[in-house]
Amino acid sequence: MGDAVFRAIADPQRRKILNLLQQGSMTAGEIAGAFEITKGSLSYHFNILKEAELIRCERRAQEQVYSLNTS
Repeated sequence: MGDAVFRAIADPQRRKILNLLQQGSMTAGEIAGAFEITKGSLSYHFNILKEAELIRCERRAQEQVYSLNTS
């Protein structure tokens, strides 16, 4: 594992995002419903998880859909 992965999983909120996504793909709004943080903070966490290649994001119409990167 690289430093980016360790950095990503070091934060409890990012681990919670990963746990939520184990159940399947979710929109950004669905994930946000499980947190009491700003959308900007959530976006920051998404970016760190994407940089570590732990999650991927797909745009579907007006929504961002996140899923675990299983590759």
